[in-house]
Amino acid sequence: MKIALAQTNPTVGDFRGNLAKIVEFSTRAAAQGARLSVFSELVLCGYPPADFLEKPSFLARCAESVAELAEATRELSTAVLVGVALPIENQSGKRVVNAAILIDKGRVLLEQHKRLLPFYDVFDEQRYFVPAQKQQIVELDGTSLAITICEDAWNDKHFWPRRLYTVDPVEELMQSKPQLLLNLSASPYWHGKRTVRRKMLSAIAAKNNIPVVFVNQVGGNDSLIFDGSSMAINSAGELVAQLNSFEEDLQIVDLATAQPITEPSENEEEATWQAMVLGTRDYVRKCGFKRVLIALSGGIDSALVVAVATEALGPENVLAIGMPSPYSSEGSIADSRVLATNLGIRFEVISIADIFNDFSTALTPLFAEEGGTVSGLTAENLQPRIRGTLLMAVSNKFNALVLSTGNKSEMAVGYCTLYGDMVGALAVIGDLVKTRVYSVCRWVNREREIIPESILTKPPSAELRPDQKDTDSLPPYEVLDPIVEAYAERYETPEQIATAHGLPLDLVQYYVRLIERSEYKRQQAAPVLKLTPKSFGMGRRFPIAVKVEV
Repeated sequence: MKIALAQTNPTVGDFRGNLAKIVEFSTRAAAQGARLSVFSELVLCGYPPADFLEKPSFLARCAESVAELAEATRELSTAVLVGVALPIENQSGKRVVNAAILIDKGRVLLEQHKRLLPFYDVFDEQRYFVPAQKQQIVELDGTSLAITICEDAWNDKHFWPRRLYTVDPVEELMQSKPQLLLNLSASPYWHGKRTVRRKMLSAIAAKNNIPVVFVNQVGGNDSLIFDGSSMAINSAGELVAQLNSFEEDLQIVDLATAQPITEPSENEEEATWQAMVLGTRDYVRKCGFKRVLIALSGGIDSALVVAVATEALGPENVLAIGMPSPYSSEGSIADSRVLATNLGIRFEVISIADIFNDFSTALTPLFAEEGGTVSGLTAENLQPRIRGTLLMAVSNKFNALVLSTGNKSEMAVGYCTLYGDMVGALAVIGDLVKTRVYSVCRWVNREREIIPESILTKPPSAELRPDQKDTDSLPPYEVLDPIVEAYAERYETPEQIATAHGLPLDLVQYYVRLIERSEYKRQQAAPVLKLTPKSFGMGRRFPIAVKVEV
């Protein structure tokens, strides 16, 4: 049997568009001789639909789309396996299931519900879905198929040192001795996850002596990025088909004759770049915009964001604005001009020196009541807030989304200004610590200098006071970043971090306290593109008003 791995980019709620894409890919698959076309989890309605699942009208549209798909593929020679949310009759509890539907020549052959419903990190499925109470094998042309949905394959006791669930749907399905295991997934990307998936699925195939077909969603939906990377693995656990990452793809495989292929080499800097480009493109376009706006400061962070935006949307859709204050260096504007020229984007300069003076003059009488003037941290934060106001004015006029440029290191310890440099619709690099920002930028420059070398080598500075350097307030990022990653991503204690990295405990404790105190800022930040196992966003939920002992 020839099987089509159909990797598409659905949009949540776009039933008409998602259905058209499924029919298009199925038609192409049938023309290439595929008997079965496999799509991703919830592909008909888009993933994750979140609280749309509580709207009866949305669920009714899900059910209608199944009937429409059956009719649209009635004459095709390929059967179609898709994911969709469906309402069910239930006397109590939830009334929605996460389902895989097998359709052949206009008839539904199987409706299999998802059994393991993740409720950790970015996943909220126990909030919405009823878990499957049983699983069944289905036959297509005499071949018995075991169908699982995403998490159902992530509980192998022989692979994971600690399992999250007491049951293993794959293990139970194997008791019926199916000939092929299919998995429909919406598995978000994070650094290193593609390798983990491949090893896990290979272990399942080899242990059970069964071929495995894995089809994953691709595309960006809000802060989540789905990398695709769909694959087929033979019964010996060898990779026999690998679809592209971060783009739609279609590949036909005959597992009876397919030969092993070399596992792809994975450059994580390249993958991070591709993920940010895809996440930015889909966020902007799925929100109904074309153009973006970026404050280009001459620093490394805004340089990477503007490079990502240019790749994602084309130079004609990117506007960069330099907004020098009295403390901005001439080199920063010069570097920004070179970068804009290298990228082919429009670059404009709006000085904020006079506006800053006007603000200071207006505030001086009030501040004088307290015996002070506009100075110190107040003056420093006033500058990015002026810039934020100007950015939003240009955003309204040009109908362009603002992309914020803060990195994870800054967001972690609060080295960012609310209503200033944090303004924007999307935090493109908000899940990259500063040292990784540099490593990705060096990857961008691998063939030619796009980001000027002077940006890569100058000491990081917010340029909000004379001769300011980031190291005036923070340790070198080579010291800070391991603290941020260990505490914010892996939940290690200050004692563990200090011991592992040979750092003074009081230093670690100080920056851990800053991380905790900055929660109120992060919860007001733009959505962060998720690039690591634990980002500042929907998968990290902490209260704001707390007192934490460190």
